Amino acid sequence: MNNTDAIDQLEVEMALLARRITAMAADKKKAFHRSAYLLLRTLDNHGETGVKRLATLLQLDISTVSRQAALLEKDNLIIRIPNPADKRSYYYKISEDGVKQLAVYKQRRKAIFSQMLKDWSEQDQADFSRLLQKFNQTAHAMYQDNHK
Repeated sequence: MNNTDAIDQLEVEMALLARRITAMAADKKKAFHRSAYLLLRTLDNHGETGVKRLATLLQLDISTVSRQAALLEKDNLIIRIPNPADKRSYYYKISEDGVKQLAVYKQRRKAIFSQMLKDWSEQDQADFSRLLQKFNQTAHAMYQDNHK
């Protein structure tokens, strides 16, 4: 397969992957919305974080992050903490309930991926994970370069 064929195949496979992930997430009773999941994961990984930093980390605009955070705050999954240095701004922190619900959801996702990849060798799983991470890092860097 030459490079043009590989890129063409990658483009199709990425479109199919996006469709399948959307379909898998359609069961709203068992899932966070993707935006909620990523915001909660980010807060879980980074601790207390301001809206501007969240927007940068999630590659979103501040108003989008604020809307998503307001919904999570309403559901008691995150807590808004005033910034003591600047009374106009605030930080978000994942709540205890948010930590618990995120852990349950992460386990569900891991079980799904484990089932999907059960017939793959450990090496294939590791290679796929490494290459997907590399792809995502490249996409992130490209986004950052285009939004300077």
